[in-house]
Amino acid sequence: MEKQKKSFGQWLKTSITIRMLMVGILILVLLIPLSYIKSLIKERSYRQEEVVSEINQKWGNEILLYGPVLKIPYQIHNLKKTWDDKTKSYTEEDIITIKHAFFFPNTLDINANIESETLGRSIYESVVYTANMKITGSFTTPVFEIQDIKKTDVLWNKATVIINSTNLKGIRNNLELKLEEDSYPLISRYSQNSYTNTLETKFLKESSLPVEKDISFNLDIAINGSEQLRFIPVGRETNVSMVSNWASPSFNGNYLPNTKTKEITKDGFKANWKVLQINREFEQEFFGELPQIDSSAFGVKLLIPVDEYQKSERAAKYGYLVIALTFLVFFLIQTISKIDIHPFQYLMIGLALTMFYTLLISISEHSSFLHAYLIAGIAVVLLISVYSKAILKSFKFMIFIAASLATLYTFIFVIIQLENYALLVGSIGLFLILGTIMMISRKIDWKNEGN
Repeated sequence: MEKQKKSFGQWLKTSITIRMLMVGILILVLLIPLSYIKSLIKERSYRQEEVVSEINQKWGNEILLYGPVLKIPYQIHNLKKTWDDKTKSYTEEDIITIKHAFFFPNTLDINANIESETLGRSIYESVVYTANMKITGSFTTPVFEIQDIKKTDVLWNKATVIINSTNLKGIRNNLELKLEEDSYPLISRYSQNSYTNTLETKFLKESSLPVEKDISFNLDIAINGSEQLRFIPVGRETNVSMVSNWASPSFNGNYLPNTKTKEITKDGFKANWKVLQINREFEQEFFGELPQIDSSAFGVKLLIPVDEYQKSERAAKYGYLVIALTFLVFFLIQTISKIDIHPFQYLMIGLALTMFYTLLISISEHSSFLHAYLIAGIAVVLLISVYSKAILKSFKFMIFIAASLATLYTFIFVIIQLENYALLVGSIGLFLILGTIMMISRKIDWKNEGN
């Protein structure tokens, strides 16, 4: 009986299958701290979003500009017939309803000079800007006949011009719209659109109305905003020109700038758009109410060049791969060289690997991602290499493990930096790693015949 116990204990100690099961169980256990690290990265990322949102609200949120639009009221007649018992006949009553017609400009030119900067709070920062815009264009004579509206029902004396914007808080100057020689201050009005706010002039003078000829307009706006600046192409021909000192723009929306004139350098960018009525999905005039045409907006988004949390999260996704491959290296060394490695030592190596990500996220909040990755990577590689020298009793194995870890972390860093070729490079790298392991594992006595 005593001999059987000894042989069974010897089998547990030398069995490759038991070692593999032990390593697999430890890998599953280490998934727990890795999941906590991922949660920490997301928590810090959400905190960054909250701080950036708070900065933007105080400075001025993103800007969507919509207008100018000519607003003209008109009368709708509804005849109501009522039976009169005394006269034994019908009496007619003309019920008048006031509605509004909206006419977009014939031409609309916007020149925007965007001065951007970064505002920080604690370790977080946001990109904000001040946009100085000059808006010019013209209104042509409105056509009411397409809706069978008589000229006598058009209330020209109550015509106004409106501009819709998402950010009234950021406006830095008193807005005065010039129609030919007349100036009209723009005043905030209640808007049923929960997304945009309305600015409206007082009733226009007769000399400012495009009744017999086109009327030109111009408006200067200085406004604080953050992240995005967009426009809706309400002109029959809309031309937008942007100049900025921000070097990381992202052009978005329904229309992209002219590729021949677009310039992006380290000192900023220049971009021009030209949108015609035929390019849009909406008409030049509307009767009754303005439609929701926010989906036709276009413009630019000013990006923070590096998102440390996003890169840290991508790095953490490869944590399973790093732990599994590192354990596999130690397992192969243990199996081939017949050196005993205790499960506790595997656990210490795994915890050291998970510490890489906490070092990465904490250092990247105060430095660049590259510096944080280098510091965290060197620290972990040195720690595991020195520890492996103590447990493997071999300088040769220590150098091999250090080289393997350095190669693995370099490989993951390259994948993180790539966007279009990340899948291709990752697949090729994993294929080469698999091939190497297959070649090395040929030397292993899987049946323990040597014991």
